[in-house]
Amino acid sequence: MNATAQDIVAGVGGARAPPRLGTQAPQTAAQVVAHCDSLLARGPAPAAVHLARGNALLALGRPDEALASLDRALALAPGDVLASYNRGNVLLVLGRRIEAVAAYERAVGSNPRLAPGWYNLGTTLMDLGRHAEAIASFDRVLALDPAMAAAHNNRAAALLALKRPEEAVAGLQRALQLRPDHAGALENLGNAQMDLHRFDEAMDSFRKALAAAPDRPNAVGSLLGPLVRCCAWSDEYFSLRARVADLAGRGLPAQAPFAFLATSDSAAGQLSCARTSAASRFPAAAQPLCTQVAYGHRRIRVAYVSAQFRVHPTALLAAELFERHDKEKFELTAISFGPDDGSPMRRRLERAFDAFLDVRGLDDLQIARLLRQREIDIAVDLEGFSTDCRLGIFAHRPSPVQVNYLGQPCTIGAPYIDYIVADALVIPPEHFQHYSEKVVHLPACYQPNGSGRPLAPIPPARAELGLPARGFVFCCFNSSYKITPEVFDVWMRLLHAVPASVLWLLDDNPFATANLRAHGARRGIDPSRLIFAPRAALLQHLARNRAADLFLDTVPCNAHTTASDALWAGLPVLTCQGTTFAARVAASLLHAAGLPELVTQDLREYEQLALTLAMDCERLAALRARLADNHATCPLFDAERYTRGLEAAFVLMWQRAERGLAPVPLAVPA
Repeated sequence: MNATAQDIVAGVGGARAPPRLGTQAPQTAAQVVAHCDSLLARGPAPAAVHLARGNALLALGRPDEALASLDRALALAPGDVLASYNRGNVLLVLGRRIEAVAAYERAVGSNPRLAPGWYNLGTTLMDLGRHAEAIASFDRVLALDPAMAAAHNNRAAALLALKRPEEAVAGLQRALQLRPDHAGALENLGNAQMDLHRFDEAMDSFRKALAAAPDRPNAVGSLLGPLVRCCAWSDEYFSLRARVADLAGRGLPAQAPFAFLATSDSAAGQLSCARTSAASRFPAAAQPLCTQVAYGHRRIRVAYVSAQFRVHPTALLAAELFERHDKEKFELTAISFGPDDGSPMRRRLERAFDAFLDVRGLDDLQIARLLRQREIDIAVDLEGFSTDCRLGIFAHRPSPVQVNYLGQPCTIGAPYIDYIVADALVIPPEHFQHYSEKVVHLPACYQPNGSGRPLAPIPPARAELGLPARGFVFCCFNSSYKITPEVFDVWMRLLHAVPASVLWLLDDNPFATANLRAHGARRGIDPSRLIFAPRAALLQHLARNRAADLFLDTVPCNAHTTASDALWAGLPVLTCQGTTFAARVAASLLHAAGLPELVTQDLREYEQLALTLAMDCERLAALRARLADNHATCPLFDAERYTRGLEAAFVLMWQRAERGLAPVPLAVPA
């Protein structure tokens, strides 16, 4: 599992609730309705009466009746700006965003100087994922009212969604000049700074956001994010980590679920965190698109839904799976809402599917309708809560069977996701209670691994990699956010115990690199014994793994793709098996690779085994030899066997759906 900066903090925020024009205070709204009703009882009334009644009904929380009144007002006065505008507000309350857009467009068409109309149009377009159009709406707002801080903030939030953080920073700074305590702008500024790897500035922005609005959803977790990414293990770090765990466990919005994986060792807490986020960000649609039990197709129609059909760990793992699917039994569709990077991997993926649909210009509902129109039997989400997630597609229930697979190593916590693909190690039966989905066990490892990753025949010399020619090389190429002080303490004790050993880490960001060297020095380790490797292309990365002696895993968030890369390259991985999906992935990989003895149950056993292997060259050499011998036959790298297992899982899911049966835990026979 890999993540970008935005995975480590809460998602884009700060969109202000849309203003309403012409509404009544709640304590007087009932009187307004009664007065309007008395006027209507006397006979036909002008549009203004219906408008006032609709506004009052909205204030009373009766949106369906409000909509009827506003529709009547517009029938009598089609050009009434307030009626169109407030009709948009009512439609928003009813969750009918596309119709709300039309209502706001009608309002600003009647009065192009209606700044609140442009503002609400922009925020609604953002909700629909139509960020470029939203920016154009906010530009109209700011041309009319340059001092509206909320419009500057929301425009910047749309820029962030379009991966334009530098431009977003400028708009957010303007918003904060106008309103220094704007918590949403402070949060978005922190998010933009995270994207730009300006982690020190992000800490400052998130601290200010937390001070301005201590109860703001995910405010605590947002501040924890850059501290985790920078390995800044201060008293503040420990305090925030404890607060996030407590809030998440109590069902309060504490941190984005993907970020929570890096510090949470509680499957129950992760379920609570996911449920809270799914309910607030991606609630189930009131009217599901798919009410049909089964379509009766000759081939099962499977759609993989992702932003990562490009050079990305998800694609590297799954490309061969897509290619090996039995096209006589399955009809495959790719739903791609991410960028086309123009790479050979992108072209390879396009060839692997029966239909490859680039849907970047569509909002969630439009994509969901597309899935429904194509009568997709099984819709597979490859994103979960990662940076580019579009769970709103699945919230509309476009398909009879909907699956959480590969992108989210924990539950999604949403009622519209039926199954999660796993194995008996990452989610044993005693953990089923911590997953909102029904668990489907594959016969070996849940993670696909292609058999065609490149591997240079001769590894680079240690000197080329900045490593000493002699001495034991412990390594961990996990991203810095996965390194915890508890694991780092173990690593430093190992360096003390093994003379002339070094620890080889990923140079993830300069803040983490400097902090880790300082943490080592405080533990009595010469900083030169911590050696940092730059990021590298896959061929070079796989090759350099072979220069290390032992890969030391992290917990509570294991190496995922990074671990399978190491094993593919022939480097033994030592892991500590935790209690969550994310903390048990490496254990699953090692069992599937035929090295179960490298799975330990706690950090004490982990430390002891690492020390034993560092001191026993023959034992370690035997493990490397077995890994090499298993390479061609072990389940971990048997793409054909894996594909047949996943297909069998899809068949089991579909057979239940065809019979109108509810999802239940399933297991594919070995």
